[in-house]
Amino acid sequence: MTRTRKIIVTALLAAGVTLGAGSAFAYRGDCGGADGTRAESVQKRMEERHQARLEQLHKDLKLTTAQEGAWKTFTENSGPKNMKHPDREAMGKMTAPERMEQMLTFSKAHQAVMEERLAATKKFYSALT
Repeated sequence: MTRTRKIIVTALLAAGVTLGAGSAFAYRGDCGGADGTRAESVQKRMEERHQARLEQLHKDLKLTTAQEGAWKTFTENSGPKNMKHPDREAMGKMTAPERMEQMLTFSKAHQAVMEERLAATKKFYSALT
């Protein structure tokens, strides 16, 4: 086999493998979507992981009874919040200034949640010894 032929065969094999592997990443209709089942399962897993991390942290910190109140406040404000993003379809029908106002409102709500978390974290840290 000549060198040119080997290069061509190798290139064709590489192209075939690449195209074959690409089909593994193709969209399948059963992986969730418009009905929200995938988003719900992701949210559920996030909450389970968060709860497991909190349980481990509580065990590792060996909190006293005096610190339990601050721990309770901390855990209530530290979890994932289910903040609904603005509807994409409705946003598409708005004018640019209306979309900006909507996003600013969402941003302010997110900032308020973060401020609550910060206050709870500071209170918890002050209770630690």
